[in-house]
Amino acid sequence: MDYLSKLEPFLKDAWNNAGFTELTEVQQKAIPEILEGKNIVCESPTGTGKTLAYLLPILNGIDEKRMQAQSLILAPSHELVMQIHQEIQKWTKGTGINSIALIGGANVKNQIEKLKKKPKIVVGTTGRIMELIKMKKLKMHEIKTIVVDEFDLMIGNEHINNIRQIVKSTTADRQLLFFSATLSDVTDQVASELMETYDVIRINEGVVSSAKVEHGYLLSEQRDKIEVLRKLSNVKDIKALVFFNNLEKLSEVEEKLKYQKASLEVLAGESGKMERKHSLDRFRAGKVPMLLTTDVAARGLDITGVTHVVHFEFPTDSKQYIHRSGRTGRMGAYGTIISIVTKREESFLEKMAEELKLKVSKKRLHGGEIVEG
Repeated sequence: MDYLSKLEPFLKDAWNNAGFTELTEVQQKAIPEILEGKNIVCESPTGTGKTLAYLLPILNGIDEKRMQAQSLILAPSHELVMQIHQEIQKWTKGTGINSIALIGGANVKNQIEKLKKKPKIVVGTTGRIMELIKMKKLKMHEIKTIVVDEFDLMIGNEHINNIRQIVKSTTADRQLLFFSATLSDVTDQVASELMETYDVIRINEGVVSSAKVEHGYLLSEQRDKIEVLRKLSNVKDIKALVFFNNLEKLSEVEEKLKYQKASLEVLAGESGKMERKHSLDRFRAGKVPMLLTTDVAARGLDITGVTHVVHFEFPTDSKQYIHRSGRTGRMGAYGTIISIVTKREESFLEKMAEELKLKVSKKRLHGGEIVEG
């Protein structure tokens, strides 16, 4: 069924102008259900097109004549809020559909002024949205749809109470859409608490098993891993996302590499807003070969042209390996996954490769290149 044909003309035009040819699997499955007004919980890896899966039907249902906020999209980070906001602006060009991004750390008075323009779509972080509701500056009674993007991250202690209160502040007949890279018992529990009925959509396509993505590893003593990473940063034309399990280790590696004058940027939740933007911009523009990050900080962000994903610290499970690895080899491009592992981690990697049916080969660094080990 061609659900695109059911959409408003401005969306069809924007679709054609964007040069898209067909809907991704998550879009094919989610769009009709959202158009029917159903509540959904959707699991889909990063890079599969889930933002448009909820944006197209939401934009399709906005009433331009009603001067009220009609849809609310919640996201875990400033960067992701801004990315979604820019996507909305791109798809609503030339229409009367206006939107606003509301994030903590930004001037609340300016945001209150902008709310007077009656934006029809609000995108924001939970803390700032809650603050504006309490100040009675953000009216929730006309909200028809709430999206919680990166739902699995948003049910952590930091956000969950805000989400409960935000959902309670709307009328009972609103639609709830929870999108997530991974679902778990906890996500099921929270979804059941907030919704009486909902459909679950699961998309398992990741680029992890794509023929264009190569999986390899470099064997290293624990104490030599930083030196291995430094050498990796000198590989020609590399644009690598380097993943860490925790901020302590990331900070330690950053400090040591910067002392050695290695070229890198860091994207971590702890940094200030402008600092994070600067880091992302420099990496996106190819001015540095490596961006050191954590799973939470990088989640949902669209960073094109990543040639390598490096697991500096070994992933906690195969799902995490898949999500990190899905950052490269997107849209049919070639990509390389490199795990820097100790002898002990090598056996974990072999088990994981078997479970995921992946061919993972041993590599080494030679003359500024990654070669077969």
